[in-house]
Amino acid sequence: MKSLFQQKFERIKNQKEIKMPKDFLFGPISFFLLALSLAAGVLIQSSLYPWLSLQAIVPVAIVVLVGALVVSIIPLWSTIILVSVAIWLALIGFFGLILYPVAIAGTVGLFLGGIVQLILQWDKVVILRMGKFKRVHGAGLLLLVPLIDRIAEFVDTRIRATDFSAEKTLTRDTVPVHVDAIAFWMIWDAKHAILEVENYLEAVVLSAQTALRDAIGKHDLAALLSKREELGREIQQILDTKTNPWGVTILSVEITDIIIPKELENALSKQAQAEREKQSRVILGAAEVEIAKKFEEAAKQYEHNPIALQLRAMNMVYEGIRQNNSMMLLPASILDQMNLGAVLGSAALQKQNNKEQENLASEEGEPS
Repeated sequence: MKSLFQQKFERIKNQKEIKMPKDFLFGPISFFLLALSLAAGVLIQSSLYPWLSLQAIVPVAIVVLVGALVVSIIPLWSTIILVSVAIWLALIGFFGLILYPVAIAGTVGLFLGGIVQLILQWDKVVILRMGKFKRVHGAGLLLLVPLIDRIAEFVDTRIRATDFSAEKTLTRDTVPVHVDAIAFWMIWDAKHAILEVENYLEAVVLSAQTALRDAIGKHDLAALLSKREELGREIQQILDTKTNPWGVTILSVEITDIIIPKELENALSKQAQAEREKQSRVILGAAEVEIAKKFEEAAKQYEHNPIALQLRAMNMVYEGIRQNNSMMLLPASILDQMNLGAVLGSAALQKQNNKEQENLASEEGEPS
């Protein structure tokens, strides 16, 4: 059974993480300087005590290297002091002060490893002196004052990509959605990023989630699905306004995925299908109107030319039989209508009658 205090503590989502403190970075260049220092110590030891064998020096060097590993794990000035004290106590208790040149060289090498720092091209470091802000150092070699200077943080100034999401957020039309997004951002001021906010990465992610939820609540589902770029720009502007005082700029925000309930997916699919069918029917109706107009124009051409009309009918029958390669059933009366001789005779008779009527009309019109 959990106590009330434990239940309250578990409800805190963003608990403070345990972060290893450090005053510097004890890396490869630090071990290189330590090796040079130990080598110099061995040479001095051999010159002062030539009768002393190297087997007596090796244990002290091993103790120094073990101390260097401890310093690399906990890179603090206090760690170097404790390790140095441990080296001298081991020297006095087990080996004697005769090996003091190697012990001095190891102690100096440990401090040199903390003093000389190599900063990479894309990093910036915030230096504190006696707990106060001193300066921001860029790429290259950096020399720290022992026990006084410390590096607050190594800040990567390259463009970063951070993904975030808003789970089960309601849109303006009360539809629960799950939206995934990705933000591209960078630190342009390392001083503000370290001194103004405790954890800039966590602050950016939480601010992005809040802005995403707020933007989802202001838009309908249709707007979310169709205007992803506009939604991303809106979130980017909100985030950029909030994070600029922290030395962080948001370059862009992109919506990667929008997940809606399965039931709503089916409904939207049916709605989209109905919309497409509606559009197809509208297009078909407009085509029918255009076809009707063309038929009307063709009918005017065939109105005073029955031969062309009969030939067109015969051609339509022939094309239908030829293309379909099948049998076509036609009414018996159509054969008479397609008789080309009868058609030509009727046309000639009609033409003769029209000519006689014109002659009769001209004779009646002449004076007696």
